Amino acid sequence: MSHPVDVHVGKRVRHRRWLIGMTQQQLAEQVGIKFQQIQKYETGANRISASRLWDIADALEVPVSFFFEGLKETGQGARKSDVPDDLIGDKEALDLVRSYYSIPEHQRRRLFDLARVLSDDAA
Repeated sequence: MSHPVDVHVGKRVRHRRWLIGMTQQQLAEQVGIKFQQIQKYETGANRISASRLWDIADALEVPVSFFFEGLKETGQGARKSDVPDDLIGDKEALDLVRSYYSIPEHQRRRLFDLARVLSDDAA
C-alpha cells in the first residue's frame, strides 16, 4: 500500500510535468532513468528518494517544496492533501489552467476577476 505522502508527491510531479508540456519520456531522460520509473513515481507506487526528487525538481524547474504543497498534519501524524484527490489528476482542470496561462496577462486578470465574481455569487 502506498503512503499518502508518496501519492501526493507523485501527483504533484505529474501535475507540474503536464503543465509545462513535458512527457514522461522527456522527464526520464533529463533525470537519467527509464520512463516506467516516472510512471511508478507519479502513481505513488514507488517512493522518490531525496536526491531523485532534487533532480526531478531541477528538471521541472520548481523548488523541492513544490511537491509537498497542500499537505497538512492530521491527528495521527499521517498527512493528507487539502486539494481534492481528483483535482490534480483531472485533465479538464489542468487543461483549464494551461489555457488560462496562455491568455495575455491583462485579459487573464479580467477573466480571473469575472470568475471570482461568479463564484462569489454562486456561494
